[in-house]
Amino acid sequence: MTEIITTAISDRICKHMNEDHADTLPLYAKCFGKVSDVKNAKMLSIDNEAMYLAIDENSDKPLKIKFDHNLEDAKDAHTTLVSMLKTAKKTN
Repeated sequence: MTEIITTAISDRICKHMNEDHADTLPLYAKCFGKVSDVKNAKMLSIDNEAMYLAIDENSDKPLKIKFDHNLEDAKDAHTTLVSMLKTAKKTN
């Protein structure tokens, strides 16, 4: 059964990613968002289908990066983000 990723869970994941893994966010934008020139990125939100990033302080039009599956829960979000990082590191 899929657990909805609530606003509170999204906020917790975004805070963690922005504070502890800010260097990985531009890699997601380059690899999965097909954005070639990214200086910095900030995770704005995450849901069961995608993550939304502000690229170079531009939060007017967030970059939506869809996951390859609907996330089951917060643990699946963690596993998926780690897997995506490994892929992004291979391609950058």
